[in-house]
Order: sequence, then C-alpha cells, then structure tokens
Amino acid sequence: MALPSKVRIVEVGPRDGLQNEKQDVPTATKVELIRRLGDAGLKSIEATAFVSPRWVPQMADAAEVMATIERREGVAYPVLVPNMKGFEAALAAGAKEIAVFGAASETFSQKNINCSIAESLERFRPVVAAAKDADIRVRGYVSCVLGCPYQGEVKPTAVAEVAWALFDMGCYEVSLGDTIGSGTPEATKAMIEAAARRVPLKMLAGHYHDTYGMAVANIYASLEVGLSVFDAAIGGLGGCPYAAGASGNVATEDVVWLLQGLGLSTGIDLDKLVEAAAWISQQLGREPQSKVARAHIARKAALAA
Repeated sequence: MALPSKVRIVEVGPRDGLQNEKQDVPTATKVELIRRLGDAGLKSIEATAFVSPRWVPQMADAAEVMATIERREGVAYPVLVPNMKGFEAALAAGAKEIAVFGAASETFSQKNINCSIAESLERFRPVVAAAKDADIRVRGYVSCVLGCPYQGEVKPTAVAEVAWALFDMGCYEVSLGDTIGSGTPEATKAMIEAAARRVPLKMLAGHYHDTYGMAVANIYASLEVGLSVFDAAIGGLGGCPYAAGASGNVATEDVVWLLQGLGLSTGIDLDKLVEAAAWISQQLGREPQSKVARAHIARKAALAA
C-alpha cells in the first residue's frame, strides 16, 4: 500500500503530556503552550481534561484553561471527559469536541477506572448521545492496544472489538494507544489490520508511547498500512501512572521530522515546534525528551558560537 500523501497530527501535550506532572503547572503556562502549538500550525490541540481533581490534580483548572485560550479559526481544542459529569462541565466551558477513553485490556480497565470494559462502554453511551444532541464531536481512545502492564499480551481482535464499539456508538475517530510503549512494527501492523476489519481505516488513529524507542518505527509501519492520523506530544511529554516504566508520548517534532523526510504534508512549522518543545521543557525544568529537538537546539547553539 502506498503511503498517505497527507498526515494529520493530534497534539496531546497539554492534556496527556502534562496530566501526570508532579509539579504544579500554572494555568498561564498551559495556555501559552497551546498558543505556541497553534503558532506552529497544529490544527487539533487536546487542551485539557474534565476529570476529578482528586485523581488528576493537574487538570483541576480545566474550565479556566478553556476560558482563557485563544480559539483560532480552523483549530479544534478537544477535551477528555470520563463520564456525564465531565461532559456537562466541558459543555459549560464551551468545548466543541470531547474524547472518551476505553481499554482493550480487561485488567487495565479494572485497575484504571474500576470497571470492566463492557461497563466502561456503557458509561460512554449517554455521554456520546448527549454530545450528539449538543452538536459536539466525540473521539474515542483505546489504551493498551499492544500490551498491558498487568496481563501482558493483548490480542488484536480484542482491540478491534473495543474500537468497533466506540465507532458504533458514534465516535468519529478512534485512536489506538500503545500505553506502555511495548509495541513493535509488525505487531503494530497486525493490530491496525485487525481494527480496520471492523472500523474504516480512515477513521482510525495511532497513539504510541516511546518507552522502548519504537514509537517512530511504529508510526512508519502504520503509514505502510495506510494510517494517516497520529497523536503526539510536544517535547515527548507524558507517561502513564498505571504502567511502570512507561515513558512519554512520541514527540511531535520527531513525528514531523519523519514525515518531512518522507515528503508527506503536515502543514506544521518544525522550527516553531522545536522552539515550543524547548520552551515547555524549560518551564518544567528539564531537557526535551525529543532527539530532534535536542539536535536542532545543539545545532543552533553551534552555529551561534
């Protein structure tokens, strides 16, 4: 199969990237990050999550973030909601797109959200129905698609079942997440092909963590089977508190570097992306996780010397 000519990137740094930060990240920093990501040309920026501040204190300022960001024409600012309470708060904050989050691993579902996969899907049905009534788009996430920290292997057919359930209830797109970053290219292909037998390929996305350094390779493998939408986080931000050793999401700038090298269109300014990665990493007191950002920063410093 030929590679897609155009790829869409869903930036998840402000939500998935920051949600597990132990240090307090000021609302103003989150808002500025979202502005910089918009400046770089990203058209879908996951802004925040309307979740319990008891469980995810970093997202306690969700309403304030949504009230403060500059909403650009043609840019989507989806937010994560776990249930009807979260949806109602997101609706009140003016959200135009939401995301719901399921799992392909029964054990992970129990430990993460304290219910079975089937029960979690039933929780989402009224949320998706209410969103449809309010003319709000819904995206679905499936976690642990290439392995679970508790049960190990996750069968591609299990991923396909959950992806289909989310699509069938009304999600316009389903993002397939390698939560613990254990996937490899051939396993990634097999998983996507199984999901695509239940859900149209153009309505699937890839969400890969880089724990074992395979995320970019898995994106290339996904491109080879026709996937054209990928989640990524600026500077490689993120991780998973339920998955020991799970490092951040694949870095947006690493993905853009790959895609540019393949001659694929993204509409994203890599230099501005690297600047954003350097800026947010500085705010958090560390270096960017991204190899591309580090290389660009080092090159710029060498040229200036």
